[in-house]
Amino acid sequence: MAKKKSPDEAETPAAEAPAAPTAATTEAAAAPAPKEKKPRPPKEAKDKASPAGPPAEAPAAAAAAAPAATSPEAPAAAAPAAPAAPGQSTKKKGKRPGVGGHRGKKLRNQLKNQQQRISKEGAAPLKKALTMLKQMKRVKFDETVEIHMSLGVDTTQSDQLIRGTVSLPHGIGKSVRVVVFCQGDNVAKAKEGGADFAGSDDLIEKIQKQNWLDFDVALATQDLMGKVSRLGKVLGPRGLMPTPKAGTVISPSSDVTAAVREFKAGKVEFRTDKGGNVHAGVGKMSFDEAKLEQNITTFVDQVKAVKPTGVKGNYIKSITVSATMSPGIAVSM
Repeated sequence: MAKKKSPDEAETPAAEAPAAPTAATTEAAAAPAPKEKKPRPPKEAKDKASPAGPPAEAPAAAAAAAPAATSPEAPAAAAPAAPAAPGQSTKKKGKRPGVGGHRGKKLRNQLKNQQQRISKEGAAPLKKALTMLKQMKRVKFDETVEIHMSLGVDTTQSDQLIRGTVSLPHGIGKSVRVVVFCQGDNVAKAKEGGADFAGSDDLIEKIQKQNWLDFDVALATQDLMGKVSRLGKVLGPRGLMPTPKAGTVISPSSDVTAAVREFKAGKVEFRTDKGGNVHAGVGKMSFDEAKLEQNITTFVDQVKAVKPTGVKGNYIKSITVSATMSPGIAVSM
C-alpha cells in the first residue's frame, strides 16, 4: 500500500533533486585550474639591472609592487599596449624634414604677393632686381645678399669643373679670420697685412692635437705645403685646405702682405656643385645698390673668364639674386 505524501513534499520541485553528472561537467572538473600570473618587476628596475644581477633597489621595488598587484582591493593593472600591425609604422608623428613651422596668415599673404610680383616681372635687369630685393626685406637683421648661377657644364668631366677666387671691390661686409702658414720673414709680413694668426710648426701642431679651427680662410706659402699637407684630413672636409686652384697657396714671387689683404677685404672663393651651380655671398642688404651692382658684376665677369674650353651651348643658363630671408629674383645680364 503506497504511502501518502505530505503537502510540503508534494510542492517541492523536481529541479532540487541532484542532477546526473554530464560529460561537460566531467570535463570541466577534470581540467586543471588556470595558473595565476606572477607580477612583473617594474620597468625601471628591469632596465637598470646589470649582467651580474639586479641592483639593491630592484628586489625592494618588486616586493613592494607584488602585494599591491595581488591584493583584491588594488585596482586592475593597465592593459599593455597592443602591438602595431605588420604594415603600420611605429614611428611617432612629427615634423617632416625640410618643412618649416606654422606661418601666420599675414606672412603667408606677404610671401604670396611677393611670388606673384616676381613671376609677373620675369627676369629683370640687375639694377631693378636689386631695388625689388631691398623692397622685400622683412627681417630686422642685416641679411647677406647672395648670387646663384646655373652653368651649362658637365660636372662628370674633370676639365669642366669651375673653381676660383675673386676680389670684390666693396668686400662682403663680414670680418674674415685669416691664418697663414709661413716661416721666417713672411710671418711679420703676414701680420702686417692683417693676418689673425701666422706661424708654421706651432699652428700645425695646434690643429693636429687640439683640433683648433677658429679661422675662416687658411693661406700657406709654397715652401710649407709639404708640412701643411698633413692637415688634409682635418681641413679638407671643411673646405679650409690651401690649394693653388683657390688661390690660397702663395707662390715665392707673390707678396704675402698683399695676398692677406685681399682675403681680409673680401676675396670670395667659388666652385661648382654637383648640379653645375655656383653660389656666393656678394655683400649685405645695408650696402648701397651701386656697391652691390659692382660686386655682382665683378663676380659674374670672373666666372665668365674661367669658362672651360670644352663647354658647348649656353655657358650661363640663369642668374638669380636673393637674400637670407627673401625669395630669389631672376636677373638678365
